[in-house]
This record gives sequence, structure tokens and C-alpha cells, in this order.
Amino acid sequence: MFLFESISSYHSQLRNGSTTCLAAVEHYLARIADNKHLNAFVRIYDDEARETAKLLDKKRAAGQASGKLHGVVIAIKDVICYKDHPVSAASNILKNFVSIYNATAVERLLQEEAIIIGHTNCDEFAMGSTNENSAYGATLNALDQTRVPGGSSGGSAVAVQAGMCMASLGSDTGGSVRQPADFCGIVGFKPSYGSISRYGLIAYASSFDQIGIFGINVPDVGSVLEVISGPDSFDSTAHPKPLEYGKKAAEKLKIAYFPEALDTAALDPEIRKGLLNFITKLEDAGHSVQPVHFEFLDYIVPTYYILTTAEASSNLSRFDGIKFGYRHVDKNPELAEMYNKTRSEGFGKEVKRRIMLGTFVLSAGYYDAYFTKAQQVRKLLVEKTELIFKEFDFLIFPTSPSTAFKLGEKLSDPVEMYAADIFTVFSNLTGIPSISLPLFWHNNGLPYGVQIMSNRFSETTLLNLSDRWMQQFKGPGNEKPKPSTPIPY
Repeated sequence: MFLFESISSYHSQLRNGSTTCLAAVEHYLARIADNKHLNAFVRIYDDEARETAKLLDKKRAAGQASGKLHGVVIAIKDVICYKDHPVSAASNILKNFVSIYNATAVERLLQEEAIIIGHTNCDEFAMGSTNENSAYGATLNALDQTRVPGGSSGGSAVAVQAGMCMASLGSDTGGSVRQPADFCGIVGFKPSYGSISRYGLIAYASSFDQIGIFGINVPDVGSVLEVISGPDSFDSTAHPKPLEYGKKAAEKLKIAYFPEALDTAALDPEIRKGLLNFITKLEDAGHSVQPVHFEFLDYIVPTYYILTTAEASSNLSRFDGIKFGYRHVDKNPELAEMYNKTRSEGFGKEVKRRIMLGTFVLSAGYYDAYFTKAQQVRKLLVEKTELIFKEFDFLIFPTSPSTAFKLGEKLSDPVEMYAADIFTVFSNLTGIPSISLPLFWHNNGLPYGVQIMSNRFSETTLLNLSDRWMQQFKGPGNEKPKPSTPIPY
């Protein structure tokens, strides 16, 4: 029986001959079939994965295996391009579109002998917090199938949560990796803006988008990051220097938190209590944990949605039915009418809402009042963050105001849905790395985590600390409680 605990233990099993890449692939394909009802995958590359596994097994038998991710089975979000495979951003407007090139992240995975097992479901064009805004239908949370897995990378999160792959890639524009990781009880990591090339990532908001990583432990996330990060001539925003590995966090740290974030009425009282207890544990462990008053908390979400919808309006203008993707067919087409019908039929409700919002804030009469002002607020946030990290090593936050909510619960109120991003969009606005660690269980039987942020391009220090805290605090006293009502698995 195949059992996965970590990439390093899997590689040990391969070396001692107790398993094979093909056995791993067959295991995950069986898991995907058993969990088809969760709707985590939109496409599965079963035959291709088997053939790749067989080739890797032959290479290893011949002593030629050299890849850092040799035989590691990975799923990728349906916004990441994989050459000669469909990629649709979970949208009808890209129905049947086949990518003609690999995203840089995918190219680097393949070079290090990883196996891509399929594309995962997501909110359309990565716009959403529940994975309900998908042309393929909603993804279900494996812990409780009446609840959402979070979004927009919900499929990638559930693929790891339900044991359908070893790790997965998502994208994070405002929390789309960390929030579903929080809802699903796994590790979700967003690197600094520029750490991972965006080449081959279908754009939502270009100055915010980053490829992120899901895993069941921190070292696995670090192994994938080491492979896919680094400079890229195809992306001018990619950082020109590779990440420096091996940097460890000090034993005694200065840690900040925003009391306004813990005192907001939006935060579930039990999550607040759990995080305050966690702060006490950090202090007992010898760390200095101090409140830092942050006067801009109420401006974070409005600033984020003004800027991202503006960028979305610009980015999604390319989907017009002329160049590629879906096109409305009419016997006597007028160009303007064809544009109108193609975009009306191809885009879903949430995407159209954000395009219209973005077009509005970019319009001549409102540009200065909204877009320019939001850019000024973003600059203030960056400056404030730089000051914080001159004095402190890390910043801790809640990941989400609540545990996973019910399917359909927030669809009728988009403003309430947007407000749920209050704790995650901060690191996208400022470009800093952030990770959600699944340390706690709520009395409702669902997981929740703590979010840790560090200064730009200090990913390895952040991951080192995260691994330490996972071992230190995810132990006795943090077990899953027995729910008052059974949770359907």
C-alpha cells in the first residue's frame, strides 16, 4: 500500500525500492476517482502521468535520476499554462483553448522530473473566495461537503487535502492560496511578488498575481519553491536574483501583530481567543510579541478591490472572440454586437461584475477619485510595512475571519464576500511573502490557521520558522475536537 508522508520520505522509498513512481501515480489516480464528487479536478492526465512515471522508473533503475522533484505528483490550477493541454481559467470564454507553451513554473517542474497529474478547478479567472464561480461547478470541502473549500484555488487545496496529489500549485492575488489552505487544514504559501515568474499564469491583476504552493508540510512547500522560483527573462517583474536558501530564523524573535485585526467584529470570537492564546505561547517560548497599531486596516479591502478590478478590466479586454477562445456565432455578425454577445455569454456573473467595477474606477470622471487615491493608499501601506520590518522579524495575522462557510451562504452578498479577504489582501498589496499554517481546530470541527508574514524576499527564513512552529505547536492540545453533529466525509 502506497503511503505519502513527505517528498523526502517518498524519495527514500524510491531509493530503497519499496515503491515506484508508477505505483504513486496509480495510487493518486485511484484517489481522484474515489473523490470525483468533490469536483477538485477539471482535467486528469492519467495516461500521460503513467507514461512519465514509467520513464522515470527506468531512469532511476539506470542510475540516471537526478531531478529534485523526481516522481513527485503535482496538480496545477486551471490558470497555469501546460503546453499542448487545455487551460480555461474555469471560464466558458476559454472553452477548448489549448496552451501553446509551458508556464515557467511548469517548465521548471518538468525539468526536475515532477509528474503533472491534472488541472484543478478554481473560481473563474481566479475571481472568488469559495470556488463556486466556476464554469465546471463548485468544488466541495473534503472535511465537510456542505461547505466551501475557499477560493479561488479551491480545487488545488482540496487535491492536497483529500490526498489526490503530493503538492499543488495555485495562484494568489488576494489570498487565493492562503484562505483555501486555511479552510482545508493544509499549508498554503504565497511568495514575495517577483519570487516566482508569472509567465504562463493567466492574468487577473498583474501587480498582485503570484503563483503559490499547497502542501501537507512546510518542507515540501520549500522543495517546490526552490525549483520554481528565480529570475526569468520572460517576466520583467521576476526578481533578478535567485532566492537564498538555508537562512534560519533566530531562536528569539521580535513579532508584531495588529490589535485592530484581532479586535474587529468580523473575526470569529473563538478564532480570536485561539490566536491570543497562541501569542501567549509565543511569549512563553521567549519571543517578544508586541501590538503595532495599524490605522489603515479599514482601507485595505476597498483599496485592493479598486486596484484589482481596474487591472482585471484591462487584462480581460483581450478575450474578445477574435484572437482565441469562445466566439458568438451569428449569420450576419456586426463587430460590436459580436464583441458584446461573446463576452456576455463567455464570462460568468462575478467576472462581469469585476470588469464593470474596474471599468468604472478607470473612467475619466472617477479615475482620480478612485484609482489614483487607491494607488496612494497602497504606497502608504508599503511604507508602513517597511517600517514594521525594520523593527520586527515577523508579523502574525488571522488567515480568515471564520472557518469554512456553507455552500451558497455568501453568494447573495458580494460585499460580505469581499470583506472576508480582510486579512489576506494586505500581503498582496505590499508584495511580501505570507504563509497560512493549519495549527488549530474550531469547536465546530473545522480547521483554522495562523498567517505569518515576513519582509520581502525572506521566504526561506519564513519557511524555516513555519516548519519549526508546525512541529512545536501542532501537537498535544491542538487536536481536532469531536463535533456535536457528525461531519459527512
